[in-house]
Amino acid sequence: MKKEQRIKKNPEFQQVFRHGSSTANRQFVLYYLQKKDQTSFRLGLSVSKKVGNAVVRNRIKRYIRQAFLELSPELRPDADYIVIARKPAADFTFHQTKSSLIHVMGKSKVLQKKVNSDK
Repeated sequence: MKKEQRIKKNPEFQQVFRHGSSTANRQFVLYYLQKKDQTSFRLGLSVSKKVGNAVVRNRIKRYIRQAFLELSPELRPDADYIVIARKPAADFTFHQTKSSLIHVMGKSKVLQKKVNSDK
C-alpha cells in the first residue's frame, strides 16, 4: 500500500474510533469514518500480542492489506478504515481472511458493489 493510504498516528486512529462506525464478526472489528475531502481510502491495522507471535501478527497484517488491495475497486474511496484482528484470525488462510473481511464489510455496508468471495 502507498504511504498516503496508511493510518499510523494515534490521533488519526482516535478520530476514527470516536467519530466512526464499527461492525464486527468473530475474526475482525471494522471501524470506518467517511471523509468528504479524501480521494483514496486509508487503512489502519491493529493486531494485539494476544493474537500470536510477531510472525503470526505480520502474516495477518499482510493478508488484510492484500485483501483491501484486491477489494479497493469496490470500497468507498472517501473513508478511513481500521481493522482490528481477533484471536481466531490467527489460524486463517488468505482466502478465509478475505472472505471474513467481505462479510464484515457487507454488514457495515462499505462495499459499493456485491463481491464474490473466492471459495
